[in-house]
Amino acid sequence: MKKKLRTIFAWVLVSLFLQFGAYSFLENKVAKVLGPVAEEGPITKQLEATIPGTDFENVQVSYAKDYLAYTENGTLKIFNLKKEKMVFEKKATANDNTMGVLNYQWLPDRDTLVYFYAKKNPNPVTYVTVPVDPVVPPVTTPSKSTVPLNPEDPNQKTDKQVEEVVKPKVQTKTVPKYGNPQITELYTLELPNSDEDTAPDDRFNQTINEFPAGGKIEEFVVSTSTNLIYLTIKNGSTERLMEIDVMKNVRTLNKTGETIDSMAASDRYGTLFITSKVGGTKQVISLGVGNRHTISKNANDRVIGVLDGKVYIGEVQNNVLVKIKSTEDRSEIKDNPSFQTEWEGSIPFNNVSTLIGSEGQIVIYSQQTANVITAGQLEEIPLLGEENYISDDGAELIQMKKSGTSTIVELKPLKD
Repeated sequence: MKKKLRTIFAWVLVSLFLQFGAYSFLENKVAKVLGPVAEEGPITKQLEATIPGTDFENVQVSYAKDYLAYTENGTLKIFNLKKEKMVFEKKATANDNTMGVLNYQWLPDRDTLVYFYAKKNPNPVTYVTVPVDPVVPPVTTPSKSTVPLNPEDPNQKTDKQVEEVVKPKVQTKTVPKYGNPQITELYTLELPNSDEDTAPDDRFNQTINEFPAGGKIEEFVVSTSTNLIYLTIKNGSTERLMEIDVMKNVRTLNKTGETIDSMAASDRYGTLFITSKVGGTKQVISLGVGNRHTISKNANDRVIGVLDGKVYIGEVQNNVLVKIKSTEDRSEIKDNPSFQTEWEGSIPFNNVSTLIGSEGQIVIYSQQTANVITAGQLEEIPLLGEENYISDDGAELIQMKKSGTSTIVELKPLKD
């Protein structure tokens, strides 16, 4: 009996180990599909290309560093840097330069661009028939009749009477019903390998009915593992914080009168972290699924970025960054979490861009200098181009210089 029990116990253990191994294997595969990460670090390239035109805006390089996205005179353009050829253009609708591509962003793990496109609604007004107010309730009026209930029945007496119900006619009117004068659509543009001649796949995803007409996208962040997109939309004096799920759900997240100074999304849980201002109160807030928590009440704090389980907060005093601290990125965020100091010093913080590189480096750069903080150590890198940009993974420097009617673009690793 003991031998049988030992055998059963051994087989149970073997079964559990096999199940655990299979589960771990499947979990790892799913994680790679949802949020693939380059196993050998970020991709960097060294190349130079000449692009026709000189007035470029919102310049962004793709994940593999082989495509450049930018707008020129309101047109979104994608340029193959390796082949030095234009592969995609998306213009505004005819005779309306106020519409067209509103904003775009490369996904961090593939050569796919997500963009928003606006066009005029050809039917902003529809007409519907409605009852005239107030609606008069039906009135029952009895009326006498000497008509037999069944004239073919000889036994039916003709003095039986029926009551006829007379209903007044319901008055109606036709009224206009106003819709959104702007149609705003979400697209994904998938690019092939830069060596191929295959046309990009420009795929429509969904219409964002809640997008306000004339709204401008101020900030735009993506959490690929959770299929969430966050936007701050400025429309006159009104600002709206919108969450878009690629599974078709759209939500407005900000409070009335709340403005957003900076924001970043968790790459693990999709939690959004914002620098929020309501009246005279400025705080760092987290927005999870239906939850709003105060991360910091320090009015000098602002969100820098989120990566690999850390939320980075910068302390800015008189336009100077004096401290960077971090707290753990959790699935359940609590109010006032504890912080760990990552760096202290002094970096000018006026007209700068910030990002958290794929290897955990914190990058703060202007058109003249890139300040890179790695493991608490600061390195200053001078930027020599007329216009300078750094890839979202913090690895590639894009330098641009005008040459006649063209622009020379040079790509090289930020740190040699």
